[in-house]
Amino acid sequence: MRVHVVSDVHGNAADLANAGDGADALICLGDLVLFLDYADHSRGIFPDLFGVENADRIVELRTARRFEEARELGRRLWAGLDRDAAILAAVRKQYTEMFAAFPTPTYATYGNVDIPHLWSEYARPGTTVLDGQRVELDGLVFGFVGGGLRSPMRTPFEISDEEYAAKVEALGEVDVLCTHIPPEVPELTYDTVARRFERGSRALLDAIHRIRPRYSLFGHVHQPLARRMRIGATECVNVGHFAATGRPWALEW
Repeated sequence: MRVHVVSDVHGNAADLANAGDGADALICLGDLVLFLDYADHSRGIFPDLFGVENADRIVELRTARRFEEARELGRRLWAGLDRDAAILAAVRKQYTEMFAAFPTPTYATYGNVDIPHLWSEYARPGTTVLDGQRVELDGLVFGFVGGGLRSPMRTPFEISDEEYAAKVEALGEVDVLCTHIPPEVPELTYDTVARRFERGSRALLDAIHRIRPRYSLFGHVHQPLARRMRIGATECVNVGHFAATGRPWALEW
């Protein structure tokens, strides 16, 4: 059995269409939406609406952790516009392309920049959306938990630590933990380019110690200090920033 795993697709529909080639199934760990590309500030919903110069400025402020100034810039730019309607229209356009690119079968969960209530409209037959749920693939049990934890970035699908922990607990014993965010380990949560720690989950780390899955697979941190490490019996793997690499991570058994 061979499964390909992607995360942080962020608008890369062209490579997503080929991500399942040679595999029996594709797993997607979320973040389909591209709001702003930190490597190419001309790409995404934000520069489409407000131009590259404003995208340059907001990336500069966020990278410097000047989050209140970044929010103030955003407030000025959005003044007089229907923010929700503009973002929703842009996300719908991106989801049309993303979900059309998924091969059959695909098993997917949400990232922190996704809008979960829209997924049921776009998921076609052959795409299974899972959150706090399990699926068995050729003898291995895969457990899925979507979303991210609350942070200064205030992305659309951030939830409380308690709600996230409840979804992890609902999985029970699994062979493979599939999540958007990593367990709370400094080497796995630190982004070397953004120069900050992203939110990782203590509940995930506790589950790894408790149930000892074979793998913990995740994304979220685009340029991590460590892409993989072993915690006890569990191999923890950041499957990569698919938007940049266009390459899935492969699991065979």
